[in-house]
Amino acid sequence: MAHKFEIYKDKAGEFRVRFKYNSETLFSTEGYSSKASAQNAIDSIKKNGPDAGVEDNS
Repeated sequence: MAHKFEIYKDKAGEFRVRFKYNSETLFSTEGYSSKASAQNAIDSIKKNGPDAGVEDNS
């Protein structure tokens, strides 16, 4: 699979989500206290991401 979401625990014991494409991490989220909250973040990105605008601050 060329792209995927990963849920992992950071050094502080919080759950985080990272999105990888061809083994490169494109972004990661803030830490969450529960795995369910991390899964909710993935669900929100999948649901709302296609309609997200682009802000060019260059």
